[in-house]
Formats: sequence, structure tokens, C-alpha cells
Amino acid sequence: MNDIIKGKWIGQPLDRVDGPLKVSGQATYAAEHDIDAAIGFIVESTIANGSISSIDTSVAEAEEGVIAVLTHENAPKMNPWGKEADNRFQQSHGTLVDGIIRHYGQPVALVVATTLEVARHAASLVKVTYDEKPAILGVDRDDSELADGIDGGLEATNRRGDFDKAWSESDVKLDLEYTTPHMIQAAMEPHGAIAQWDGDRLTVHNSTQVIDWGVKCLSNTFDLPEDKVHLKSPYVGGGFGSKLGQHYDTILAAAAAMKLERPVKVIQTRRNLFHDGPHRAHIDHRIRLGASSDGILKAINFETWSTQALNYPFTEGPMASAANAYRCDALHWTGNTRDTNETINDSMRAPGEALGGITFEAAIDELAEKLGMDPLDFRLKNEPTEDPASGKPFATRDLVECLKRGAEEFSWSDRPEKPRSRTEGRKLIGYGLASAIRGNLMMEGSCEIELSPAGKLTVKMDMTDIGTGTYTILTQIAAEALGLHPDDITVDLADSDNPTTSGSGGSFGAGTSGSALWNACIAMREKLAKAGGFNIDPDDITFEDSTMQANDRTVMLSEVLAGGEGFSAEGSIEPGDEHENYVQNSYGAHFCEVAVDMDSCEIEVRRFVSVFSAGRILNRKTARSQCLGGLVWGIGGAIREELWMDPRTGGYVNRDLAEYHVAVNRDVPECEVIFLENPDPKSNPIGTKGIGELALCGAGGAIVNAIYNATGKRVYDLPVTLDKLL
Repeated sequence: MNDIIKGKWIGQPLDRVDGPLKVSGQATYAAEHDIDAAIGFIVESTIANGSISSIDTSVAEAEEGVIAVLTHENAPKMNPWGKEADNRFQQSHGTLVDGIIRHYGQPVALVVATTLEVARHAASLVKVTYDEKPAILGVDRDDSELADGIDGGLEATNRRGDFDKAWSESDVKLDLEYTTPHMIQAAMEPHGAIAQWDGDRLTVHNSTQVIDWGVKCLSNTFDLPEDKVHLKSPYVGGGFGSKLGQHYDTILAAAAAMKLERPVKVIQTRRNLFHDGPHRAHIDHRIRLGASSDGILKAINFETWSTQALNYPFTEGPMASAANAYRCDALHWTGNTRDTNETINDSMRAPGEALGGITFEAAIDELAEKLGMDPLDFRLKNEPTEDPASGKPFATRDLVECLKRGAEEFSWSDRPEKPRSRTEGRKLIGYGLASAIRGNLMMEGSCEIELSPAGKLTVKMDMTDIGTGTYTILTQIAAEALGLHPDDITVDLADSDNPTTSGSGGSFGAGTSGSALWNACIAMREKLAKAGGFNIDPDDITFEDSTMQANDRTVMLSEVLAGGEGFSAEGSIEPGDEHENYVQNSYGAHFCEVAVDMDSCEIEVRRFVSVFSAGRILNRKTARSQCLGGLVWGIGGAIREELWMDPRTGGYVNRDLAEYHVAVNRDVPECEVIFLENPDPKSNPIGTKGIGELALCGAGGAIVNAIYNATGKRVYDLPVTLDKLL
């Protein structure tokens, strides 16, 4: 890790550089590009399993303003779902390729018209009859099999230590079962795309998290060379995993544009997205814990049963929360799944740890109570010295520091020792805590930078900004490395013509793209130092205020750049030995107070104190914003959010934001966010770690544990809604 980071720009709470564009309406999102496009509207299937026996589009096609109706009978050739690729996001996603129905809400037609109103109305006139088969839905433990793997790189099974022996020798045991519901990401901006063909090149403006994966998906779907796919997504209104891949909007817009030889826009409605976008699956959890009477954790066995969509392998792993949280003689886990006619189950913010941060942390809380121990003391006592799942050393380990600092700031010592023992009028008051751990990933990434004769720097990569502040932190990194003012830096992102990087997801975006940029800046420093006549290590030169300073000598960058064509440099990053030889995580601890009404059982989250260690913080303002968002998600996951599936059709009955209840302003208290800034030299050149998902991990667990402390009731069927407390 470089010690040339002085913190003039990196770490400062700089306002978002793209903020003025957003608040003035000049930031162009997927639906807003000034392209004269026809409008496509999706016709959804009304069954979950079977085939189309007939489809009549004649009435729809006769409507004034209708340009075409695409079905499996006339759509351009596409490869079906599942063509081999490096990952599920790159595989072909051909839509309208046959008349087979695989899930409720699957597109069976696309009506293309001159306006949205005409397209929507004409879609209602398409008549489809089906040969229906019984739908395969839901978790069935007897009809499940071992998953191919667990999202995030975990094996479907882990057997470290002798669980049966450790279990039999445990003085205190718990055998608990939890259920977590179907959920949806509900990003502010719905999925959408505008596609057009320029000769033999497909150009798509859409809302996506990873440009490179999108290019490969479109290439595989339409059998196009990758250089014939141009994908752009400069502004994205949230993703939370739902936009890691390409979905029906993008595929159908491209297919319609190909067939009609004109631009086509397909923007999914909010109701569309509940069936035509990805979700978090319903999961059954079984957690067995064993401990000695003196509070030493001896045995962990975490089993899950979930579902996956046909031709789309994905199994979420809540056991990730148990993988390296606490020391244990025996750690086993198993992830089981079942192919179903459900809509796509896929990544949703902090896949794995978001759920395990509730169920596993609630189980740990219950075990501590059964042992007669304070939940904080139990966690501190079982701090591991090496990774329990692999035996590898930790790159850093800051969980204890987070727990102790959080306990002090929250005044955990004032916690009601017995459940249902503290009241305020007709309110029951409870405290809860939970640990937060999220794996720190590094991906491959590359970057180009250009410094003009006028001293203006341009940064180019295909990295995306999904609302997290990527434009801003990359500006800060370049300003810090080259001694420039942020106003002299332009960041050009989310264009497939730019160098390839990781995109945004899995909390790997900032570390990967920021490190690639940093390495490009290091290469630029070497060129500038040489041009300035410095025959010393560039690390010994201070780059500040558009000057280079060393050995009592100052050279203005303008002097070096005068009369020339400027300079360019490239940088790249990839996972190294540190990511193979060490276990890398971000850490946190949540402390929560709730009040529960004795009469109505309404739950009020009163306050949060959360402490996080995520390496070097690149921007305190945007990092805090990410953490606040994670806490809001934790509230939603613990006490609000669940999708209700019709067991006959596989359709969701609460497919809008009126009945799918995300946390809103009234639900969210004042939240104190504290950073322990411990740069990690093993994570990447800038010492940062992922933070975008960390804050969600464990937030729901702290709430659930506080509810128990308030009421004396434990709820195992999540979320904890008031009816379950009555």
C-alpha cells in the first residue's frame, strides 16, 4: 500500500461531482435519452408451466399506432437461456425463442407502438391460450438436491471438524429453524433499455451494473462479435444486484430494433418487475449450535433449502455469516436447492450475509441467553484467531474493535438484562446487537487516463455508478495521486468502448476500479517526473496544487505540458496472492433500540449505533450514505418486506409498492455511523474495502434481537410483523 496518500482529497466528504447534473435533470438515465424510439410493452404469461397452444395478435395489430407485435413465431433468432458462459450474467438470455412457459409473468409477446399508451392498450388485446401443466413451486426438502455451489464462491458443503463429536460433547445445544421470504430489490429506477442498430452494430442504452457482462450476454444471445455490441449506462438509479445481468427489457428492445430496423424503447413498469426481474428466494434455514457450559462455541451446522429458476443456477448462502464469524471446533454447512417454475432468484444486496446476519445472529443471541451470558460477552469470547471455515489467516480482523466501540457509544451496559423488563408507558423497550461481516472481493479492472496540455485529466473505464458516488471517489483518487483539483478532472464511465473493469456489485466496485485508476496515476506520475527532470523515485515527489515538489525544487505541471500533446497512461488490477492466501472481510457491529406497543404490537426502531471497519474510507459522506441505506434495508428485511406467492400460479399477489412494504421515512430513526479507518495493505493498492453491502449485514439481526429483549418473544418466520407478536 502506498504511503503517498496524504488525505488531501481521499477520505474527504466531497459533494458528489455529478450532483448538479442530477438535481437539474441533466443526468440521463436509461429511459431519458433523446432518441426517436418506438415503445415496446411486454405481454406476460398467466401461467407458470406449460406451453402456448395459440396466440392471436390480429386485434392488437389492427390498433392505430401499433407498429408490430413480436411473438415466438416471428421474433429474430436468439439463443435460448443458458448458452455456456463464464457466469450466469454472461449467458444467452434469448426471449420469445419458443412457446414454452417457464414462469408466471414470462413475456409471451412484445407490442411495439408509437406511444406507451397505445402499446399498453394493444398488449391487453393479445389473446393467448395455453396447454398448462402443474407448476413446480416452493421449497420441498424431499425434492431438493445439493446445489452446484453457493453464490460468493462457497462450496455447497463444508465439513471442517467433527460436528457429531462436537455436538455430542456440547453442554448447551440449540436446534432452530427459520424461514426468510421472497423479497425484491425495488430499485428507484425500473429496468429499461433503448436499443438501436447502426449497420451491423447494436447500441444499447440501459440500466445495468456491469457493462462487460452485458456486452457478453448480448453477444451470446444474438451471436454477435463483442465489438459489435455497444453498451452505455452512465447513470443508474440503484441496482442492489437486480441489474447485474440483462433482463427482458434489454433483450426485447434489441430484438425489436433488429426486426423493425429502428430504435425501440422498453421500460418495465413497477408491476412488470415483480415477475420479469430477479428476486431473493424464500429460504428455509436450520441452524444447530453447541457450546460448553463456560461459553465456548463448539459446533455449528447450518443447512438451507431454497429454489432456483429453470436454466438459471443460483443458490444464496446465508451460511456465509457463519463461515468466519466465531471460533468453533466444528463448522458444517449444506446448501440445497430445487429447480422450480418461479421467477429468477438472484443476487439481492449482500446475498448470503443479509439473511444469515438475521437468522444466524439471532441464533447466537439465543445461545448466549441459554448460557446465561451477555450476548456481547459471548461474541467477544468466541473471537477466532484464524478463519474457521478454511484455516487461513485473516488479512485484518476488526470485529472485536467494532463491537467494543459500538457498545461504548450505545451504552450497551444499560441493556435490560431480562426480556420484557423495561417499559415506558405502554411501550416495551429492548436492546439488541449483531455482528456484521462481508467478504471483500477484488476483480480484474483496467483504466486509461489522459492529461491534456491544459492540465485537464480525463479518466476512462467502463465502471458504472449505480448511485453510490463512483464518479466522485474516482475523481478524489485521481486528484490525490496527481495533485490536481477535482474541478480539473472528468470521469468518463459506463461505456463499453472504454477499458474494461468490474462494474458495480458485490462491494468490489470501488476497490477494483479505484485501484486500476490508482495504478494508472502511478504510471502517469513516472512520466511527469521524467519530463520534469526529476531523477528520483516518483514516490519521493510531492504532487500538489498542479506542481511537483522535491529536493527544494518545484516544477509546475503547466511547464511540463506546455507545447506538447499531453500525456496518457494505463493501469490495471487483478486479484493477487493476498486474496488467495488470506481471508479478506469488512467488519461491523450494530446496536439497536426498539419500542414495541403492548396493545397493538407495533414495532418502532428507535435508534441505531453502527460501527464499521472497511479499510480506507474514500469519501466519508458517500460512505456514510451507503451505510444509512444499509440500515434502512435492515429495517425493511427485519420487520416489513415479504412477497406473497400464489401457490397455484407462482405469481406474486402484492406486486406493487403499495403492498410490498419497504421501509419508509417513518420507520427510520436517527442512525449514528462510526468508521474505524484501518487501511488494509493486503486488500489493494489504496487499502480500501467494500462497504456498500456491509451495513445491511447484521442490521436486521440487531433489530430482531432487540424485539426479543423487549417482548420476550422470538419469531422464526421472518419478517417480524406485529401479527406474530400478538
